[in-house]
Amino acid sequence: MLALRRDGERVTFTIRVTSRAAANSVGGERDGALLVRVSAPPVEGKANRAVIVLLAEALGLPKSAVRVERGTTARTKRVSVPRDAEAALQRLTK
Repeated sequence: MLALRRDGERVTFTIRVTSRAAANSVGGERDGALLVRVSAPPVEGKANRAVIVLLAEALGLPKSAVRVERGTTARTKRVSVPRDAEAALQRLTK
C-alpha cells in the first residue's frame, strides 16, 4: 500500500524512479513507494523534469502542482501534490 502523508493542502508520498527506461510509465507499488519509469537520463535534472511531467499527466494536474520535495539526485524521492489528487494517486498503485 502506498504510504501517504497528509500535510495541510498537500499529500506527500515516496516514488522509486527508474531512469533510461524503454518507455515512460507510472504505476504499481513496492515497499510503500510508487514506481515511476522515465526514458530520460539522470543527467542535469532531465529525469526529474520527466518525472514531474509524467506524474502531472497521470494525475490530471498542471506541472506546477507536482513538487519534488526531497531526493533530487536519488532514485527514491519524496513528492507532493495537492490533496484533491489523492484519489487519482491511489488508482495509480492498482
